[in-house]
Amino acid sequence: MKKISAVVAMFAVTAFAGAAFAAPEMIELPASMGKVSFNHKKHVEELKDCKKCHSAGPGKIAEKSKDWAHKTCKGCHSEMKKGPTSCKECHKK
Repeated sequence: MKKISAVVAMFAVTAFAGAAFAAPEMIELPASMGKVSFNHKKHVEELKDCKKCHSAGPGKIAEKSKDWAHKTCKGCHSEMKKGPTSCKECHKK
């Protein structure tokens, strides 16, 4: 039973990691979210924990809401004291 659990866990981690590295380097969020672009590769390298942004597993952040992005992204930047936190720093024209 433990071997099966270990194999399943290893498969899940591998699949999740593969999805993260398959994502484009730069991600541009749609205008409905305020036209924000960020370096996904840099976030992956810096955080080393995909669940910080993808709490439910791999998925497109662009499908999330503006409120989610403000809470998650801005919250993390404030907490880590690193990265943009003001409107103009994220929402470039």
